[in-house]
Amino acid sequence: MKDMVDEMKKKFDKYWGSCNLLISIGAVLDPRYKMHLIKFSFKSIYSKEKVDQEIQLVEKCLEELFKEYVEAYKEPNAGSSRSVNDGSGPSGSRSGSSNFTSSRFGKSIKTGSAKYHQHIKSVDCVQSAKSELATYLEEGVCIIEQGVHFDALRWWKDNKLKYKVLSKMAADILAIPITTVASESAFSAGGRVIDPHRSALGTKMVDMLICGADWYRQYYGLEKKKKENDDVVYIALL
Repeated sequence: MKDMVDEMKKKFDKYWGSCNLLISIGAVLDPRYKMHLIKFSFKSIYSKEKVDQEIQLVEKCLEELFKEYVEAYKEPNAGSSRSVNDGSGPSGSRSGSSNFTSSRFGKSIKTGSAKYHQHIKSVDCVQSAKSELATYLEEGVCIIEQGVHFDALRWWKDNKLKYKVLSKMAADILAIPITTVASESAFSAGGRVIDPHRSALGTKMVDMLICGADWYRQYYGLEKKKKENDDVVYIALL
């Protein structure tokens, strides 16, 4: 029994021993939680000496990730600005006709409107994007009543005009599945029967393991328990 507890403790420490940055950043990008949930929960998970260190790690990674999205946001805007400048946008000569005036010698002259349009796309939008993360974190959280369904992705979609860059980042992060298996499987003892190398086990060996468990239960008088949906569940052996 002690050996099993030791193995479960190792899995638990491995699961919670270090900060899961993906889950933490996903929590921050949920407008109901932001950094408040991180600071609240980390105090229960980590020691006093380690709390500030883990919180700073989340904040640093969040800022670095956002900077990468800002840089990615600059590139298409810079490209569109060049297309306005040379008149070779997606619409061909028609895009240049609205932003340039023709001179007597057939040369085009960039109008004030075209200059302002280029300035906005290459400077103003990017500068405002850099403060989106700070603005989002400084604002209060969304208070939702218990039991009321809340769709974080829908919230970001509704606020994508306010958070042009941050909304793209939130959509990418929140769309990632957290896990493909049930969380209790991380601490399951089922691996003793079918381990990670189960593909190498022959059918006879699997039959022996299952039959051995049945004989063990029969020997000690343990019975199978049925749920309401008639699924067969075995009593856990500790």
